[in-house]
Amino acid sequence: MLDMLKKGRDRYGVVAVKAEFEAEGTRPDEFLRLLEIAHRADLKVALKIGGCEAVSDLLASKLYGVDHIIAPMVETPYALTKFAEARAKTYGDNAEGAQFLFNLETEATLRNLDAMLPIAKAKLDGIVFGRVDFTLSRGLARTAINDREITDAVLQVAKACAANDLTLVVGGSVAAEAGPALREIRGVRLDRFETRKVIFDGAAAESPLFEAGIANAVAFELAWLENKRDHYRAIADEDLSRIRMIQERSGGAAIGRLASVAA
Repeated sequence: MLDMLKKGRDRYGVVAVKAEFEAEGTRPDEFLRLLEIAHRADLKVALKIGGCEAVSDLLASKLYGVDHIIAPMVETPYALTKFAEARAKTYGDNAEGAQFLFNLETEATLRNLDAMLPIAKAKLDGIVFGRVDFTLSRGLARTAINDREITDAVLQVAKACAANDLTLVVGGSVAAEAGPALREIRGVRLDRFETRKVIFDGAAAESPLFEAGIANAVAFELAWLENKRDHYRAIADEDLSRIRMIQERSGGAAIGRLASVAA
């Protein structure tokens, strides 16, 4: 995994790795392992917290030294204000180099964007456009993610970010097929784009190695998931011999009866 990340950094424009306390449900021990490998690869770390006012997650992000913090499902100016307040409460005036972004992932957020931009410009750093959830929020199939109407929506946000000097990150099922859309968005504004676990500099969308970079990112995610599976399998099995020994000594049936009486 470390070799994959270093290769991504040196050849394909990889700048960070990503974890989620939200939908992915990253556990603390997993996150520490991801932090370690990211630091060894000299990459930054992005973390999607559990909500706009997830203060414990923000405190954890500060403790871990996270570089990019993303708040999910921020659909209204009020929710964005709550995120800005939580950021001020936990980080104060010193962001310690971290960027704070909110996820634009529904049609409702896009409708409210004009009212949200002044808050974002004054108190935050940018927007992450989550194309999968946005596509589904329009009642479209996931396969429509690269359709014209979705790209037009991202371009609308790209123009708003360019006009307000806000970072734009595009995610949501970024695969080789997303290349034409990303390059079109890059013509307006695209600072970074991301797969589920790997974040690229926006310029990588225009690289002739774009598809190879995506393949490397997918291979890293697969290796990460396999490593995670093996890690927890080893934990689950570490006491098997002790369990068997106790069962053999005491008789599994007798212990089962005692447990039933105690319950």
